[in-house]
Amino acid sequence: MKNKKNSKGDLSRQFRTRVFANILYSTLVTVAMEIILVMNLTFLADYAEKIQWENALLSMIGSSDVVIVLGYVLLGIAVFAVSFLLLQERSISYISRISDAVRNISEGDLNTSIEVLGDDEFSAMAENLNKMVEEIRRLMDKEREAERTKNELITNVAHDLRTPLTSIIGYLEILSGQKAQLTPDMQKKYLDIAYSKAKRLEKLIEDLFGFTKLNYGKISMHVSRVDIIKLLSQLLEEAYPNFEKRGLSYELQSNVPAKVITADGNLLARLFDNLITNAIKYGAEGKRILVKVHAETDIVQVAVSNYGYVIPQEELPLLFEKFYRVEQSRSTTTGGTGLGLAIVKNIVDMHGGKITVKSDLNGTVFTVTLQVNFDVNREHFGEPG
Repeated sequence: MKNKKNSKGDLSRQFRTRVFANILYSTLVTVAMEIILVMNLTFLADYAEKIQWENALLSMIGSSDVVIVLGYVLLGIAVFAVSFLLLQERSISYISRISDAVRNISEGDLNTSIEVLGDDEFSAMAENLNKMVEEIRRLMDKEREAERTKNELITNVAHDLRTPLTSIIGYLEILSGQKAQLTPDMQKKYLDIAYSKAKRLEKLIEDLFGFTKLNYGKISMHVSRVDIIKLLSQLLEEAYPNFEKRGLSYELQSNVPAKVITADGNLLARLFDNLITNAIKYGAEGKRILVKVHAETDIVQVAVSNYGYVIPQEELPLLFEKFYRVEQSRSTTTGGTGLGLAIVKNIVDMHGGKITVKSDLNGTVFTVTLQVNFDVNREHFGEPG
């Protein structure tokens, strides 16, 4: 703030100095012209008197008539005004251009920009005006993007809610129909399908609420000391039934036996649970899931690897977008809500960390980098994600 005030003061002094300089130059020009004019006209008047040349104007000049003195004064004023205006022409022209730009902006033309010339108060004004236009344009783009995102969210939610709900209603109608002649096995099968669809619907709604809360800052962080090795070990043990169901083995590797970090334990549990669940869903072909921890003094990296389907390189940057699913993951067996990795990205960002992904014939690896001593009130390192 102090630098801004100093800068404004410097520009103001520059402006006043330039105006005073122009006044001085104009005064000097006026005085010089007046001296030249008076000396020459007086000389002419004296010469006319010597040769006895009768001329009323020269007689008035020679006698220093009041009218002539007044004429000198008016001429001096005119010369001063013209010279001063000529010296100020550049500034007047620049002000006119700034005025035209302000009018265009007020009429909605946000493509208006002003060339910044020189280093004075007018160039500063032009620069600030350009910054203002850029900021307005950025805010409008952000508003349009928010509107587009909202519409996309509504559309995707409506579609993903309707699909399992339609199946549930259909199977329940069959089961409750008077004319349906179903064996107990068929009834159980239909009930199981309706139940699995209802669970999918529940998972979608949970993910949707979770994503909305995370994305719009509705969740408060409760930072505490968390042993990340112990947390990952517990999550892998809890996921054992899913590993067994998919015929997968898992392994936890770490360069340290324990690593305590400051973080929100519940959010970290959700983060790594989503990554492990994602690895189970899409890594069944590889028969193995590897969770690897590399801890240093200031940071800890957790890499979750699966050895299933290789994700195309062009799709990797899109994985953390909400509702995005790679084409091969849209089946009923693996198709998720499309919000899991978006939630992961938000939690990582909340902790001031980074998440990267790579996928090739050596496996698909999601790597999360977190600070060991995280301070929710402190500016975080790097660019998240």
